[in-house]
Amino acid sequence: MEFLSTPEFWVAVSFFIFLGALFYFGVHKKVATLLDARAAQIAKELAEARRLREEAEKVLADYRRKQGEAASEADCIIALAAKEAESLAAETRKSVKDHFERRMKLAEDKIARAEQEAVREVRSVAVDAAVAAAQALIAAKLTPDQAEKLVSESIDSLKSKLN
Repeated sequence: MEFLSTPEFWVAVSFFIFLGALFYFGVHKKVATLLDARAAQIAKELAEARRLREEAEKVLADYRRKQGEAASEADCIIALAAKEAESLAAETRKSVKDHFERRMKLAEDKIARAEQEAVREVRSVAVDAAVAAAQALIAAKLTPDQAEKLVSESIDSLKSKLN
């Protein structure tokens, strides 16, 4: 019985006594209950995490959908703005062209009136010069007898034209 004097034997005996005491007092049931409670708590936390993940995925999907809608709306706004800008540019070009044509027509009309006025003035000056030259010529070459004869011929000619 030599093994009774070895320390390993007594460590083994005390270990088994310790395990026996644990089983006697039901520590294994309490540990199992605690482990079950901890497992239930972990399962509950996992379920909550799963629910939160699903909710986050829904929010992310909603965000991506809204982002897509915003991008398409932005594209529509840009296309509309480009269309309106092109329309405005075309309208402005037409307006400028019409304005230019009106100004050109007004300038041409003004030039034509100025030409007519200049021609009238030249004719008037020419008529005045011709009358003055005719008066000077007539005064220089016409005798009183010839003047009286011309006046009476003109009166006779007028009488025949009026009747």
